[in-house]
Amino acid sequence: MTPTDIALRLGHRADAVLPIESCATLTPELTGSVMAVCDRIEDAVERGDSRPVVVLHLTGGTTTDHGDANWPGDTADVHAVNRWERALRRLEQLPAAIIAVAEGHCSGPAMEALLTADFRIGAVDLSLGLPVRAGQVWPGMAVHRLATQIGIAKARQLVLFARNVPADVAHRIGLLDEVAADVVQTAEFALNLVGGVEGGELAIRRRLLLDAATTSFEEARGTHLAACDRTLRRSS
Repeated sequence: MTPTDIALRLGHRADAVLPIESCATLTPELTGSVMAVCDRIEDAVERGDSRPVVVLHLTGGTTTDHGDANWPGDTADVHAVNRWERALRRLEQLPAAIIAVAEGHCSGPAMEALLTADFRIGAVDLSLGLPVRAGQVWPGMAVHRLATQIGIAKARQLVLFARNVPADVAHRIGLLDEVAADVVQTAEFALNLVGGVEGGELAIRRRLLLDAATTSFEEARGTHLAACDRTLRRSS
């Protein structure tokens, strides 16, 4: 399913469709695309749209041998990483429902974006893995999100050993809500599901879930950024 297909079939139901490829590197344009969606949703809310929806279309290749093995890329520094993390944080705090549709091998920025979504749909060919740099899991805030969302025990092998998990396992451990042969049809079901939820209330409930973790995002971010900086310096 191409981004054009997703946009044509779901675009009339969603306020924004954001495609992100696993092999993308961290550029101002990538961060800007997330920020632009946030601007669009916030503008829609100001105009009176109480139930905005964002669809993330997350795609990867058929193997793990892609650019996501060197996330965030050769030109990104810790300041670019910080801007990216802030963009994702802004995305997951939007007063909007966020639906993710994921296909292929999703790692890199696609996996990081997936972890911000409220409802996650995986194709049957999907595999998921945390971003990797120089053979090691990238120590970004995706590690924090993963541990707080599915628990340390389930996250351990993905974080420590860069394990990739197929769609059925991802569904079993709570990374996915649905696995589907027709991801667009399932996304349409999800759109109907979230259509009755007011965006501001959804944001409040989401925040309550996020704050339930022992360590808050703000408390953890400095440590993760320091680890990102050390990794960038060692691998540059």
